Amino acid sequence: MTLKKILPSLALLTLPMLAQAADYPAPIEAMRERGIEVLDKFDAPSGLTGYTAMYNGRPLALYVTADGEHALIGSLLDAKGEDLTGAVLEEKVSRPQSKVMWEKLQNSNWIADGSDKAEKTVYVFTDPNCPYCKRLWKDARPWVDGGKVQLRHVMVGTLGEGSQKKAAYLLSAKDPKAALKGNESGKSPAKEIKVAAEQLKQIEDNQELMRLLGVNGTPAILQLDETGMMQMHPGAPQGEQLLELFGPRP
Repeated sequence: MTLKKILPSLALLTLPMLAQAADYPAPIEAMRERGIEVLDKFDAPSGLTGYTAMYNGRPLALYVTADGEHALIGSLLDAKGEDLTGAVLEEKVSRPQSKVMWEKLQNSNWIADGSDKAEKTVYVFTDPNCPYCKRLWKDARPWVDGGKVQLRHVMVGTLGEGSQKKAAYLLSAKDPKAALKGNESGKSPAKEIKVAAEQLKQIEDNQELMRLLGVNGTPAILQLDETGMMQMHPGAPQGEQLLELFGPRP
C-alpha cells in the first residue's frame, strides 16, 4: 500500500507568503503570473536562492541563479547524486501543513467510533451511502472494538442529495454514535431528513476540508505517522493494508 504524504491540495494561506511582489526576482514573478504559489525563501548552495512553492496543490522548489535572471524548477542534487530538495519541502511545506490540517480535522464535524482512550486516532471521510465506507467500518471492528483505534467519521454528502440528508440525520441524532453504527452495519439505515441550516453548514464545512486535503472520494483515511507527518490512504483497505494502517490485529 502507498500512503500519500501530505496531501495534494493544501490550504496555502496557512503558510508564510512573501509579502510583496517587488521582493521576487523576475523569473519568480513570471512563474507567479502563471499560477505558481510562492511560499517562502530558503538558502541554497552554489549561489542559488531557493523558494518553496505550490502548483496545482503540489509542493515544489524553485532555484534562482545568482544574477537573478534565471530559475530552475525541481530537485537539486549534490556531487553524490543525493537529493537536497526533498528534505526542504518536507520541513518547510509538508510538516507545517500536517500540523495545520490535523488541527482542522480535529475541529471538523465528526462522529466517533471507538473508545476515547484508544491508542490511535484515525479520521475517515464517510458518506452515508458509500458501500466502501461500510466495508471499512466492518473490517475495522477488531481494532475499534478492541480499544486500539478510534475512527472519527467526518461526515460528507458527496453521493447526492440523499447522502446529504442522511449525513444530516446522523449529525443531528440524539446518539450519533448509535446512529452511525446502525447505518454502517445496515441494521438501522439513516433516514433522509430535511437538512437544517446547522447541519448543512457542518456538511459543507466538511466537504470544503475534503477539498483542501485533495480527497476525491470516500472513504479516505487520514492519520499521523510516527514522525508527525499526516498520511492519507484513499479507499477501503484490505488484508495487509489494514495491518499497516491500524497495527497488529488485537
